[in-house]
Amino acid sequence: MSVIVFTVIVLLGSYFAGLLGSLTGLGGGFIVIPLLTLVLHVNIHYAIGASLVSVIATSSGAAAAYVKEGITNIRIGMFLEIATTAGAFTGAILAIYIPAQYIAVLFGGILLVSAVMSFRQLAERTVNQQSYLARKLKLGGNYPVNHEIVEYGVTNVAGGFATMILAGVISGLLGIGSGALKVIAMDGVMRIPFKVSTTTSNFMIGVTAAASAVVYLQRGYIHPAIAMPVVIGVLLGALSGSKILVRAASSGWIRKIFAIVITLIAIQMIYNGITGKI
Repeated sequence: MSVIVFTVIVLLGSYFAGLLGSLTGLGGGFIVIPLLTLVLHVNIHYAIGASLVSVIATSSGAAAAYVKEGITNIRIGMFLEIATTAGAFTGAILAIYIPAQYIAVLFGGILLVSAVMSFRQLAERTVNQQSYLARKLKLGGNYPVNHEIVEYGVTNVAGGFATMILAGVISGLLGIGSGALKVIAMDGVMRIPFKVSTTTSNFMIGVTAAASAVVYLQRGYIHPAIAMPVVIGVLLGALSGSKILVRAASSGWIRKIFAIVITLIAIQMIYNGITGKI
């Protein structure tokens, strides 16, 4: 395969990854890594390195639009980034010593968890009560819905923080931003509305990925020829996705399509990992 063909395939695939990552809050790595490893046969450690850079691009591209629209809860994001950054640095160090096939199987498992999460409840919900810790940290907020401002509270801050540590470790291991676990922590554990959880996840994943990327960069696993088209494609896709989500009344249909796609990818990744084809 020529360099030009390789670059075009990576660029187009990365655009699609950035678009889905922005719409779902799960990060573009869920598409970038399978594209590089399964289709283009890139070593998984180099794929993870490029994916981490793409996650930073996704966060940068989408987060600005969401913050401008007043959907992202910056205070929650900054607080939970303490947990995810510490976990990401730990996971990145561990990933260097774990064989590629085990990482592939773990990646496939996380994809399946993300698919299940995408199929779960689709309606926005808000809670009015605030836990003691949430009140002290002033984590509650509001966001616009159909030209109206909806107030929401936050609960179970400690449980969300613990889940974020795990999300950070997974991010460092797999280079995916671990947006699925971040959304689970905020939407399912802390009872933050889904749209706020998704946009805040986009805001956070860049910082989490940056902590992991330092380790991969030192190990030489971030190759410019791979990372550059990934960054450009993902950034453009993330900007497109952010415009769609801001105007969308519901993101349920997007998550259903995404769940089907990543389920198929997960099965292929687990199979290749078990058979040693990665």
